[in-house]
Amino acid sequence: MIPLFVGVDPREASVFHVLQESLLTTSSKPFSVAPLNLRQLGGFDGQQDGTNQFIYSRFLVPELMGYKGWAIYMDSDMMLRRDISELWDMRDDSYAVMVVKHDYETTETKKFVGTPIEANNEDYPRKNWSSLIMWNCGHSSNETINKTFVSSAGGPFLHRFSWLDDKRIGEIPKVWNHLVGEYPHDPEAANVHFTLGAPGFQKYYHSDYSDEWHSYLLSANHMIGEEPDKMTYRARHGRHLHSVRSTNV
Repeated sequence: MIPLFVGVDPREASVFHVLQESLLTTSSKPFSVAPLNLRQLGGFDGQQDGTNQFIYSRFLVPELMGYKGWAIYMDSDMMLRRDISELWDMRDDSYAVMVVKHDYETTETKKFVGTPIEANNEDYPRKNWSSLIMWNCGHSSNETINKTFVSSAGGPFLHRFSWLDDKRIGEIPKVWNHLVGEYPHDPEAANVHFTLGAPGFQKYYHSDYSDEWHSYLLSANHMIGEEPDKMTYRARHGRHLHSVRSTNV
């Protein structure tokens, strides 16, 4: 069983369901998905700054795992294109964490453009390293990572993995955290990350890999013999339709 922890923000819930659909389609091994939703984290304040509600909760994974074994953390605005077990098989016990070591300057000054969560897209050291983390939860270097520590350490310290000696940070191939809109289209991308905004937002409707994303969105709403748009209509207007039927009886 591959334990996966996914950062969840209810303001863009669809991306979480698309990620799950992509996992169900591509994974050859059983996996578990634990959403890092603030409601289930005992009052932990996961949004001290930043644009999403899981900016800090990703660093709770070793504690949630009881400081045992390995686990994968993923931002929810990702989509798997290859088997997650390929990534899982890269585990190396000599490292405390393993990440894609991005080294880039953003091409966009804003992200989530045209949405209520539009924000500045600033450059900073090790940007997006923490959006996909292979955690060696039992590594001695991670023993101090807990809610109290995470709540007080601050964003730059955490997202740059400053509690670790650099030799304890292993590297994952870039195809496992392909930054859509920041990197050129790569047909071999194993996991794509809609870091600027997912195709569910109007601005990013035609972004790279959007056809696959929309296909998974429809798949997540699949009911045999039913059309997704009609199901959505009934869900949105169901109470009204029920009351009309009751009146006509």
